[in-house]
Amino acid sequence: MTRRITLAGAALSLATTLASIALAAPNDYAFEPVSANVNRGEVTVAVRLMHKPTGKPVTDAVITQTRIDMAPDGMATMASPMTPLPSPEPGVYAFKTELSMAGRWQLSISARVQGEAEPVVGRVVFTASR
Repeated sequence: MTRRITLAGAALSLATTLASIALAAPNDYAFEPVSANVNRGEVTVAVRLMHKPTGKPVTDAVITQTRIDMAPDGMATMASPMTPLPSPEPGVYAFKTELSMAGRWQLSISARVQGEAEPVVGRVVFTASR
């Protein structure tokens, strides 16, 4: 009897784990700014990719697209090139860019996360001052 209960518990645990893996989706992830306020000029912007259900950073994502522009201030055509930088810490993705004027700059970013069929996409707003 004890063995059946143990096996049933193990089966339930395995089923729950498999269900959570199968139900994972790109919206289970979020990009967050490491620091939302930056100076204008040549800067480093960095985002952390978080797995929302566990609250842990995603360390093995592959960034596939990035764009930074002033869309939040109605100037989406005001864009700046970006250069990827080495990760300063696990789960953080950093980029060098030139923010030519003060205001709100939106980083649009797409990443592939291992085990996800669809890319994870996000938009993060940085405020450039001075």
